[in-house]
Order: sequence, then C-alpha cells, then structure tokens
Amino acid sequence: MIDLHMHTFFSDGVLSPFELVYRAKSSGCSAIALTDHVDYSNMEFVISNIVKAARVLTESYGILVLPGAELTYIPPKLIKSAVGECRRLGAKVVVVHGETIAEVVPPGTNICAVEACVDILAHPGRLSEGEARAAAKNNVKIEVSTRKRYGATNREIVEIALKEEAKLVLDTDTHGPEDLLTKELIARILSESGLPLCYYDIMQKNALEIVNEYS
Repeated sequence: MIDLHMHTFFSDGVLSPFELVYRAKSSGCSAIALTDHVDYSNMEFVISNIVKAARVLTESYGILVLPGAELTYIPPKLIKSAVGECRRLGAKVVVVHGETIAEVVPPGTNICAVEACVDILAHPGRLSEGEARAAAKNNVKIEVSTRKRYGATNREIVEIALKEEAKLVLDTDTHGPEDLLTKELIARILSESGLPLCYYDIMQKNALEIVNEYS
C-alpha cells in the first residue's frame, strides 16, 4: 500500500516521524510521504527535519519514506512560488490543501494548485470540471480522502475526475494511528465513492507514478 499524505507532530499530527513510519510499515504500507502542513512561516524548519528523518527511516525500517509538504492556506497567487520553494528545500511530494467543504479555504486554491503542477490536490471539495481538466493535463493527482471530514464529497470528486480523465489516488491524511490504512477502510471508502474495489489497483498505480519519479 502507498499513502502519500500523512502528518507528524511537526504540524498537527500526534506522532513523531519515527513512530508514524513504523506504524505505517506495520499496517502494510510499502511507501509513504510525510507531508506536514507548511506555509512561508515554517516550511524551512519542517521540511529540513522531515528530509533528515525520511533518509534515516528509509534505511532503518525497509519502507520508502519520501519527504513532502502540504501547502496549507497559501494565498492562491503565491502557490506556484511556494511549490518551487518546497522542492528547493527537499520536499519530494508536494500536496496542496484543497478547497474542502469542511473548512474555509481561499477560493482559487484548487486551480492555482493544479496549474502549479503539484503532485496531489488534497480533498478538493467541490471539484470543478475545469479544475479536473487542468489536473489531467498537468498530471496532478486528485485525492480521494479516507478522513471523514474531508471525504464527504468523494463521490462527486470521483465522478468529475473520471469524466475529465484526471488520475485519482487514495490517501489517509493521517494525523494519528487510528487513521492508518486498512483493507477494511479501503473497501469502505471505495464503496462510498462509487468505485469498485478493483479500482484501488489503479489508484496505487497512479501513486506509484509519483513514487517512481522521486525515489
């Protein structure tokens, strides 16, 4: 299993990188990304520490750990430059905190994220056809979230993404051990999203594209 959206105590997660990675491996993950929330106030501190942890953990635990970042509440016009800065600092997987209906997110975040060629647009909420079309063009993966708060629009997201041929990935947005992937969780989320269980293989293939690009 591949999960490219996870948080440690460097943002709002409850586990250290070392504990989270070991728990993820024990749950059956073969590759993960540590994508703590960042903006211009903390990205240097967070990413530098995640880069160091990812290197040690990959070598020690036999699970591929990619350093990443989730750009969160970035003014849309600054997203492109923020993506570049995250990559300069060593983030391999760059996620943008999309326009979920669970929170008030700056309008325009979704389209600016996909135009900036991020790796994953997380929990995009009311994904528009234009946003999905741009994601398909730029090979930006659209997230189907297993988190209850953010998964309310999963079925709608899936319908629009498939219509516009945008690629989907399944991520947990893990903040604590109770969020980690299980076969039962995968089956439930796919069913609720209107997807057959076999579609998880396609989602994993899409996630593997990101892994192979940066590993």
